[in-house]
Amino acid sequence: MEKTLPPIPVKRYFTIGEVGELCGVKPHVLRYWEQEFTQLRPMKRRGNRRYYQHHEVLMIRRIRELLYDQGFTISGARNKLQELVAAERERRRSGEVPLDGVEAVEIEPEEFEAAQHEQNERDAAQSAEISQLAQLRRELFEIRDLLGSVH
Repeated sequence: MEKTLPPIPVKRYFTIGEVGELCGVKPHVLRYWEQEFTQLRPMKRRGNRRYYQHHEVLMIRRIRELLYDQGFTISGARNKLQELVAAERERRRSGEVPLDGVEAVEIEPEEFEAAQHEQNERDAAQSAEISQLAQLRRELFEIRDLLGSVH
């Protein structure tokens, strides 16, 4: 079952579909894991839509590895994850830099800034699109009101 997972993009929140693709599991499995692993708590917004942060994607990858690659049961993976979290907490107390169970990767500042710039451009484009849609909506309401007054 050893499968190379795609790199995690630089962004603040991920939908359940995106996390499924990034971690190689289906959304219904992620919803089930939320019930089994108390450390996994995505933010929920309108309509109970889940939004995962980077550290939660890493945790899901860790859970996936424990279950699929190392052969742990749900209970065993839950216990192992609690051990890893406790060990990480202890490293923090002792002043060590936590790595969240992954190797440290050096990212050039230019790469990070470029990725951040791309995300900002996408956000700006989306914001402009929303403004255009809002304007179109207002115009349609005006047209409806004009047509309604004709009768």
